Amino acid sequence: MKSVVIDTPGQVRVETLADPTLPGSDGAVVQVSSAAICGSDLHFYEGDYPLGAPVPLGHEAVGTIVEIGSDVRTFAVGDEVLVSSVAGCGACAGCETRDPVTCVGGPRIFGAGALGGAQSELLAVPAADFQLLRVPQDIDTEEALLLTDNLATGWAAAQRADFSPGATIVVLGLGAVGLCAVLSAVALGAGTVFAVDPVEGRRTRAERLGATPLKPPALQAVLDSTGGRGAAAVIDAVGSDGSMTDALNLVRAGGTVSVVGVHNLEPFPFPATISLIRSITLRMTTAPVQRTWPELVPLLQSGRLDVSGIFTHTMPLSEAPAAYTAVAARAADCVKVALTI
Repeated sequence: MKSVVIDTPGQVRVETLADPTLPGSDGAVVQVSSAAICGSDLHFYEGDYPLGAPVPLGHEAVGTIVEIGSDVRTFAVGDEVLVSSVAGCGACAGCETRDPVTCVGGPRIFGAGALGGAQSELLAVPAADFQLLRVPQDIDTEEALLLTDNLATGWAAAQRADFSPGATIVVLGLGAVGLCAVLSAVALGAGTVFAVDPVEGRRTRAERLGATPLKPPALQAVLDSTGGRGAAAVIDAVGSDGSMTDALNLVRAGGTVSVVGVHNLEPFPFPATISLIRSITLRMTTAPVQRTWPELVPLLQSGRLDVSGIFTHTMPLSEAPAAYTAVAARAADCVKVALTI
């Protein structure tokens, strides 16, 4: 099969790998029709994570089941499905909550080494009854891909920000996850959602979704808007020392910082004493993808969540090197790329 791999920063290639085998009697093999590049894939591309053997990339996939284990009960060969980016065993006390992050054996991410990469022609999926969702009626491919990760992550970020209706929220970073967090915060009743990003075109996209755009630094504008208190909650969808510092400065005393941006492996110098004195709540998560599906699918089907415009490009798998170059530029005109297979 063809698969997108990397073993040198900045050098993605499409390589021929062995076809995956069925991962046990509870697993399935999915023929991928469309995959997407996520901002967290760039950590491999930009050298934030160590690379040794080639790493198959990608954790966002939609496709058709072509092989299925004897113990799978919910699906059949030929079903069109989307795959949760976060995998659990599907059988432990943590997975019983529909949150693979709490899997007793530890969550695994497709395209991070432990499992195959989703930017491939074929993908082996363990615990298929738990990991897969049949593509719902009236859900298009872009919506399905966003349900595998980015929309689920943005939704979880807004929920875990724990704000009251009418509150002032700040979203830092307006890539796909940040834009999904903006949409989610608006849908969950935030009064003002400040959307902060250095790229004007991305701020314009957030404004169309109902946010108030701000060019960084945003501290004074947020303080002016809130009578000097700061925001009730800040969502960090960037994942850097700078964005974490900004989030802790922008949030009011007693507020919540919700972090879903994936940081590099260097430790962050967390200001514990001042955060304690200000009674700041810090919440960090990888999205509980499966748990979000019952909430998000009806919102998409009804049109209450409109994710059009988050995907900006569609390219064939063979052009993955060019696609990664475009995404890594973080320009206004390229937010998210779908790879057709």
